[in-house]
Amino acid sequence: MSTQPPPEPPQPAPQPSLTERRKAATQLDIARAAAELFAERGPDATTAEDIARRAGVALRTFYRYFRSKQDAVGPLLSGGADRWRGLLAAAEPGTGVLTALESAVADALATPDAEAAEQLGWTRGLLRAAESDTALRAVWYRVNQESEELLVPVIGRLAGAAADPLEVRLAAAAATAAVRTALETWSATDAPVSGPGSPAELAARCLNELMGGMRLPAPGR
Repeated sequence: MSTQPPPEPPQPAPQPSLTERRKAATQLDIARAAAELFAERGPDATTAEDIARRAGVALRTFYRYFRSKQDAVGPLLSGGADRWRGLLAAAEPGTGVLTALESAVADALATPDAEAAEQLGWTRGLLRAAESDTALRAVWYRVNQESEELLVPVIGRLAGAAADPLEVRLAAAAATAAVRTALETWSATDAPVSGPGSPAELAARCLNELMGGMRLPAPGR
């Protein structure tokens, strides 16, 4: 009989301080102001001064948080990935990796309320603008690269100590590519935020196509 102890549950993440929460709120206000202006005028006709004025902050505050006007939308583009990782990190040990990914992505891309639908609307507008703005496209690629790197330990916990590290990294890359491809494909259409052709539906298809043949074990197997 095996005497191995059961896997330890994930430790709760430390709660951000009041200063960190205020900083995040300011960054999100600036990001939303930038997205609004990009949608109204396009990135070329928008300046950092315009964004700071719309967000109600000083220009020096803008540059305290962001290097460029395109960089300012990073918090909006990364918000979905942050929710996705949080949901995945909360998955019970023993859940299959693909099952956990599918559930987390479905929940992260769901639109149960107006705020969630608005978030996807921002993403659609920014990805459309990125088609003709290389700096904005670079921010999108950076957000995805950072998300992939942060996803590796989360998938590693679900897969267990016996999992091949290469398979874990490949799963993180494939999952990130699946969601990125789904969002880019959806953003190029007028498909709704839910139902057929939505980001959640496209992401589920992409995940199954890219990860269906992987052999990652679940912990305890």
